[in-house]
Amino acid sequence: MLETLTEVTGKISGLLWGSPITLLLLLGTGLYLTIRLRFVQLAGFKHSFQLIAGKYDHPDDSGEVSHFQALATALSATIGTGNIAGVATAISLGGPGALFWMWVTAFIGMATKFTECTLSLKFREIDENGNIAGGPMYTLLHGLKMKKTAMAFAFFALVASFGIGNMVQANSVVDGLAYLHPEARNYSWVIGLVMAVMVGLVILGGVKRIARVASTIVPFMALMYVAAAMIVLFNNMDALPSALSTIFNHALNPWSVGGAVVGEAIRWGVARGLFSNEAGLGSAPIAHAAAKTNEPVREGLVAMMGPFIDTLIVCSMTGLVIIVTGSYIDRPDELVGAALTAAAFSSELGDGGAAVVGLGLTLFAFSTIIAWSYYGDRSAKFLFGENAVMPYRVIYTLAVVVGAAVPLQLVWNIADITNLLMALPNLLSLILLAALVRKLQKKYFISHRSGN
Repeated sequence: MLETLTEVTGKISGLLWGSPITLLLLLGTGLYLTIRLRFVQLAGFKHSFQLIAGKYDHPDDSGEVSHFQALATALSATIGTGNIAGVATAISLGGPGALFWMWVTAFIGMATKFTECTLSLKFREIDENGNIAGGPMYTLLHGLKMKKTAMAFAFFALVASFGIGNMVQANSVVDGLAYLHPEARNYSWVIGLVMAVMVGLVILGGVKRIARVASTIVPFMALMYVAAAMIVLFNNMDALPSALSTIFNHALNPWSVGGAVVGEAIRWGVARGLFSNEAGLGSAPIAHAAAKTNEPVREGLVAMMGPFIDTLIVCSMTGLVIIVTGSYIDRPDELVGAALTAAAFSSELGDGGAAVVGLGLTLFAFSTIIAWSYYGDRSAKFLFGENAVMPYRVIYTLAVVVGAAVPLQLVWNIADITNLLMALPNLLSLILLAALVRKLQKKYFISHRSGN
């Protein structure tokens, strides 16, 4: 029965994520928003960094966390297995050109992220104690009066939090530790229990504690991983021009490499790019809704740096290391995902390379677990009220133990399906409310230029 369910859900997941219609919907919405908002990812790029640095903070504004903490929480959910295993999968199945299409997806995704997070601030709820709840469910409820659709989004987000946000990541922590110490797989239950305690200590304290931990872990883990990648790239500086030429050739030149090669590069690059930075899925707006600001556009500008950091920086490092070292060429069939990334780093850094991937995978996955707990508890609150939040957090913590010790292909499949089902109502709200976001954007930049 379990095998049949795994097989069926695997086929459904493959059809949904492999469908050109799905990718066109996600990418097309981002392209529409990019044009509708006059390339906000370029116009607001510099100002985004100023906001993240706290230059325009207003201490008296409503909110629970700073701009930087909100971004770190959202990034801790997106910088994860997709940056290590997802990029390697895209290149092994779609060729080097897939990396270029991940870049395109990230650039367009910046406009999507700007839109969904601006709306999440516009329509968030703040209770009498200053606690905040926001995200696509509140945008759908208050912005479009679509209560049933809002409830559908919250339900799919709740289910997805246990899959892609919890058990899948707990399993990835065991994988990461196994790169450091192979015998770690024999103690998966113990690892799960320790991890559950650590997760519980963080998430039971709510968004403020989650944000504090995320804003500590995310910069450290990203800098560590990027620094190791830069060492590999520096050692292979002479191979970089050829690597970049290969990327662009496989992505854009069907006359040289064949139309099928370019097609696969587009398919896998777009799919893994969207999976990595989550632009359009509707998860990040839940974290950004807690930001301490009364200006929705301001948080939208902070949020749009998520795909830039996640994909254009961290994913690029993984992809370039794999390509310059040639690890994807003539690889054994079993060398896919994180194993391919580990092999690429190890070819230059020896055992230290596997350690970087192992530690990166562990930290990335742990931070994803704590961030997704907040997405799930806001969804539980929306569906069942405040009294459901603490029971949710307890069950979520216990699920970490299961995830660490149990094979998870079925969970992966369900997570992929619910992720996409989250995206559909969210994309609907973005398209229908794009005019409102454009109006807010124009008003904000006029005010900003006048010094207000």
